[in-house]
Amino acid sequence: MNVSVIGAGTMGNGIAHVFAQSGHAVTLIDLDQSRLDGALATIAKNLDRQVQKEAISADDRDAALARITPATDLAEGVAGADLVVEAATENADLKAQIFRQMDDAAPAAAILATNTSSISITQIAGATRRPEQVIGMHFFNPVPVMKLVEVVRGLATSDATYETVRALSEQLGKVPVEVNDFPGFVSNRVLMPMINEAVTCVMEGVATPEAVDTVMKLGMAHPMGPLTLADFIGLDVCLAIMEVLHRELGDSKYRPSPLLRKMVAAGRLGRKSGRGFYAYG
Repeated sequence: MNVSVIGAGTMGNGIAHVFAQSGHAVTLIDLDQSRLDGALATIAKNLDRQVQKEAISADDRDAALARITPATDLAEGVAGADLVVEAATENADLKAQIFRQMDDAAPAAAILATNTSSISITQIAGATRRPEQVIGMHFFNPVPVMKLVEVVRGLATSDATYETVRALSEQLGKVPVEVNDFPGFVSNRVLMPMINEAVTCVMEGVATPEAVDTVMKLGMAHPMGPLTLADFIGLDVCLAIMEVLHRELGDSKYRPSPLLRKMVAAGRLGRKSGRGFYAYG
């Protein structure tokens, strides 16, 4: 299968990695050549790590890298695709713009998927003339490691589109879970309010970030505390998802914590900025 991945950030390069490793020809698309260069370097480094762990052979690594073609022109990059996976920034207007371009340039039979973590699949599909071929394919970070894919059906998504993506997810070695199109799907509708409440506990002086994380790790058997996880995800991403939940569901329980807003405004976004609830060297 010919797969095009739009967006060479953390999620995009991980998605390209798993498709290429599973034998698919991948075109990785980003407007910024330096981001593409960085993504290819990251994929190579992660494949090297798999070789060192004897999970794959050196030949497997070389073959996977050879299957990835970088591109800076979206129209050319999707022209021969059977499946396009959009992994751009979590912004509804941007995604609508990208899907209009994908719809114009991709073959009529191509499935158009989005890796969105919270934005309505039905809304995204409305930007195209093929809503029955639009679906959510929500991977988790780090993509080469995490097994779950939320396969999200929009209002018009056809059974054939769903079945193709479900089977493809299994072929990638993932576990697909069927989810209907509601804000935050399952993963972020459950996870983000927990993170938001952990932030509020810190804001109200209930406990320090270290204490909150320790309670959740040792008391609830979470592998990572919610504030460490928030730093890993990016506090700006957490805020954006909480805003979607609050706006779309209209319930005050989804109101983003004022401390979360304050930290994002201050540029304390977590690991990627060097500081969030914790400092990173």
